[in-house]
Amino acid sequence: MATDVKDTAHAVEAAAVMRLLPARPRLLALGEPTHGEDALLDLRNELFRQLVEQEDYRTIAIESDCMMGLVVDDYVTSGTGTLDEVMEQGISHGWGASAANRELVRWMRAHNVRADNDGRPASERLRFAGFDGPLEITHAASPRRAIAALHSYLAARVDADLLPCTADTLDRLLGADDRWTDPAVMMDPSQSVGQSAEAGQLRLLADDLVALLDQQTPHLLATASREHWDRARLYGRTATGLLRYHHWMADTSTARMTRLVGTRDQMMAHNLLALAERGPALVHAQNAHLQRPKSSMRMGGVPLEWWSAGALVSARLGQEYAFVATALGTIRHQGVDTPPPDTVEGLLYALPEDRRLIDAPRLASALADIPPAPRVSPWFGYAPLHPGHLADIDGIVFVKDVPQS
Repeated sequence: MATDVKDTAHAVEAAAVMRLLPARPRLLALGEPTHGEDALLDLRNELFRQLVEQEDYRTIAIESDCMMGLVVDDYVTSGTGTLDEVMEQGISHGWGASAANRELVRWMRAHNVRADNDGRPASERLRFAGFDGPLEITHAASPRRAIAALHSYLAARVDADLLPCTADTLDRLLGADDRWTDPAVMMDPSQSVGQSAEAGQLRLLADDLVALLDQQTPHLLATASREHWDRARLYGRTATGLLRYHHWMADTSTARMTRLVGTRDQMMAHNLLALAERGPALVHAQNAHLQRPKSSMRMGGVPLEWWSAGALVSARLGQEYAFVATALGTIRHQGVDTPPPDTVEGLLYALPEDRRLIDAPRLASALADIPPAPRVSPWFGYAPLHPGHLADIDGIVFVKDVPQS
């Protein structure tokens, strides 16, 4: 069995990833089993550089607020702001403080400027995107920014009598933003405004604004840039997604959390499908957001199952979506020590190299007679690879030991 496992291993390089796939995918998803480890983000950065230089990839999308990501994209494409500003304002969940994320953004801007300081043509520029909704574990953002931006875009370009409402009406219905962002709502649905009469009216108006955007597409593309139209679509997706998320935050049924995690991944999927229209992109997020089988977790002791963004996108794109999971041996600074030898991670840990790319379907075939045991993590922040998912993964990046960042 050890020989069979070794035969599935390759160097961690973009070219080796592509050899595992039937064709270059529009979305190449690289998952991670834990957040906040710069060693994994450095590996992601190097893979993206190779994809840019060898495979003409131009976009990277990470598990971060899609609205905040526009700040980073403006910086890497046109130099708007400073690196310090965009790292603070453009990446959510506190991940702007990561040295590896900072290096990614710095390198993308330098690549777009070129050595002669003459910017690359728009078609050759690298692009950055967040593809998560404006959501945190404790709360969701107010829909104000997204719905107001969509209304402003349309008000400047279409006849006023086509608009379903005025900006003042939206402002009145939205009220104070802290009503929407109150962290008490996550534990107490009765505190949510998501099923109030005002929220119901906002959902209808957001739907009408998105419909108007769609109806006026020929005019909008003829009178303004496609880039602005794409952003307006992002505003529409975000406004409707946030209002739906807030609606379910007010839900008191036993399905509340399942609906919330499902809505979040649905928002992610819609953003990824829009990015796929632009051209090939590397996508980076937690494995559970990118896998093809149903995702699962326990929250407050309650088991949850939902279809991830990757599962939803894969169902739409087929072979134009590829998923490479990352698996780890140890994270000793978090109490994750050498994996048991009968687990997937334990079998891969026996390989001599520190980092290897594994042909996951071939590994699944090699282990078919003696299925590996599931690994149990002693730390809540790390999710081991599910041994039953091997056949549904295109590749595995295995990192033997993760040093402390």
